[in-house]
Amino acid sequence: MKAIPEIAKSFSTEEKIKEAARKVFTQKGYAATRTRDIAEEAGLNLALLNYYFRSKEKLFDIIMTETFQVFMQSIVEIINDEQTTMNEKIEKMVSRYIDTLTIHPDIPLFIISEIKADPKKFMSKTGMSQHFQNSFLKKQMMELAMANKTPLINPLHIMLNMMSLTIFPFVANPIIQNIGGLSKEQFNEMMQERKKLIPIWISSMIAPTGYSADKKQD
Repeated sequence: MKAIPEIAKSFSTEEKIKEAARKVFTQKGYAATRTRDIAEEAGLNLALLNYYFRSKEKLFDIIMTETFQVFMQSIVEIINDEQTTMNEKIEKMVSRYIDTLTIHPDIPLFIISEIKADPKKFMSKTGMSQHFQNSFLKKQMMELAMANKTPLINPLHIMLNMMSLTIFPFVANPIIQNIGGLSKEQFNEMMQERKKLIPIWISSMIAPTGYSADKKQD
């Protein structure tokens, strides 16, 4: 009978550490965070933190993986919503990307490092390819193209452009802030502006132009 409370206690402590780590990583970033900072935020001693999580790197990987999986699930729900138009889906995805990356700016670099370390494992773990290939969003893109309402281009171009326009500023954040003389708050305000701008740019890209993938270039 004593085993159940013990398990519950262990689970509670583990979650407490992860919540503290999420908060500290968000406030300070990965590089500036010390395991001691996380232990203090959780109200635990450093030895107990090390008992549950061997290192800062391990804890960061766990948190980023969990955060990314929750984020991906929300994106899957958006791209498979049969009640919204293609443009509405793009607006929702852009907004979700920016909101998530504003809170978790380390996610892009985490993903890059994971892809570099083992691309097959990362793709298998996230199921990104299957999510898009089987999505209602792709079906909408293809239907519009077949109806000659959009250019006959690979739908992947649209997704790549949307992700690049949304994610790259967060990857290049230090450079952008330096070039523009922006504070962290001003940078975040600029990203909020992009919630409205990016869907407009994407809509312009897929607007009817007479372009055809089979049309030869002059």
